[in-house]
Amino acid sequence: MTEPSAPALPPGWSHRHPRPDDHARVQAVLGHWWPGFGGQAGARERAALLPRLFFEHFTDTSHLIEDDDGCLAAFLVGFLSPARPGAAYVHVVGVDPAAQRAGLGRWPYTRFTAAVRARGAREVGCITSPGNRASIAFHTWLGFDIEPGDQTVDGIPVHSDHDGPGLHRVVFTRSLDRQPRT
Repeated sequence: MTEPSAPALPPGWSHRHPRPDDHARVQAVLGHWWPGFGGQAGARERAALLPRLFFEHFTDTSHLIEDDDGCLAAFLVGFLSPARPGAAYVHVVGVDPAAQRAGLGRWPYTRFTAAVRARGAREVGCITSPGNRASIAFHTWLGFDIEPGDQTVDGIPVHSDHDGPGLHRVVFTRSLDRQPRT
């Protein structure tokens, strides 16, 4: 499959699709990149969030960004929905805090949406935790809409127990008919 075009990465960064052996690398950075999940319980939750299967079966629509030394700087794991034709889903995205504000969060979204649009997707969905204000701001900046929920937390619509008891989530969708920010 020919990759759709995407803007060039800033100098010093390169892109590739993940491989199964990248699973441990990504798991290793999550505690530092996502400090809100602390302790032993947080490590288990992170591991459960991103099992190896994503690095074995969803690599053609997922992306890694590395610096010139091969150090992981960002990743996005996403896929076309097998149950909802025309829909795609971003499961997990992360950017090294030291590399934030360099366009490394926006870049894989741009690449992902171009790839899934070329394969028939008309919308992209994703979720975040209600307390993750940076993620909420980033996704709305990218043009995602927050879906109405069954409750409001700090002014944000939330879907109660979305991922299980007590695991409330903010649910986003973005029409791919809308132009992304550049």
